[in-house]
Amino acid sequence: MIEKLEEIENKYASIQRRLEDPSLHQDYAAIRDAQKALSEFEPIVHKYRDYRKTASDLEGAREMLAAASPGDEMHALAAAEADELKGKLAALEDDLRLLLVPRDPNDAKNVILEIRGGTGGEEASLFAGDLLRMYQRYAEGRKWKFEIIDLEETGLRGVKSATAIVEGEGAYSRLKYEGGVHRVQRVPQTEASGRIHTSAATVAVMPEAEDVEVEVHERDLRVDRFCASGPGGQGVNTTYSAVRLTHLPTGIVVQCQDERSQIKNKAKALRVLKARILEVEQEKQQGSIAAERKKMVGSGDRSEKIRTYNFPQSRVTDHRIGVTSHRLQEILDGRLDELVEPLTQHFRAEKLKDQLAQA
Repeated sequence: MIEKLEEIENKYASIQRRLEDPSLHQDYAAIRDAQKALSEFEPIVHKYRDYRKTASDLEGAREMLAAASPGDEMHALAAAEADELKGKLAALEDDLRLLLVPRDPNDAKNVILEIRGGTGGEEASLFAGDLLRMYQRYAEGRKWKFEIIDLEETGLRGVKSATAIVEGEGAYSRLKYEGGVHRVQRVPQTEASGRIHTSAATVAVMPEAEDVEVEVHERDLRVDRFCASGPGGQGVNTTYSAVRLTHLPTGIVVQCQDERSQIKNKAKALRVLKARILEVEQEKQQGSIAAERKKMVGSGDRSEKIRTYNFPQSRVTDHRIGVTSHRLQEILDGRLDELVEPLTQHFRAEKLKDQLAQA
């Protein structure tokens, strides 16, 4: 591990020197790539330097301990300091092992987010709307761009289905564990007797495909144009600006209707289409077509859940890691990091376990 860390630190220093080279100042693509590499290496390098300093301090404490006589005050102080530094060094080593776990190549990508009401009728659609707003607020809090490109609402302002594009640094790395069935327990607005109902909504999270990863030919597309529905001004229902794309080889269908321009709607729909095609292609390579999506979304049944939002107890429980928060409203207001952070740490630790088992 130390050899790998030394190699990373040397690369980090080399990139820093390269950025100081005046000849690079007009090469914006090279500067962007170098800065991206620096940001990836930086947390590892800083943690490694802290590790080396702690190891040096521990060696010093042990030398003092060896030089002091048992029973002396200096001996007791050196022993206490050595114990504290030993614990810190072990924790830093664990952190470094996690940081060295290979990164998901999709982590830096934008996100295609899909939310659908599942089991529970109108209440499930209302909850799907709550989830859509939760992710929108979370994106706003992180200064990401959140753009709803397709929205099908119900009569009570619930969400039957919604598709959004989330653009921003680290969007996929932080949202990728949100995919699955989200369950809600509360008294529905439509319930007169005050009984608690259980409903569900599904969330799918896909990395946006880059052009080099997925190529879509016009000959493989069927393009349908129709009048957009919903809010958007007087012209929204009278012009054929909404676009539905059908990818003939795979049968994947995507639509976008949030822009007045047919060209813009087609471009956005194409982004979602490419993400779905990439997902299918990656699953083919893994030998399980649509298995990940099925695992993520399931059938929308209440029993297939990754997280439960219990309103009477103001409680949110993530069933994958057993973490519970009693700040339900804050989480729905977009303060998702309380769940995102432990989820990220858990799955990185699981990946580390797999890596060590294969070593």
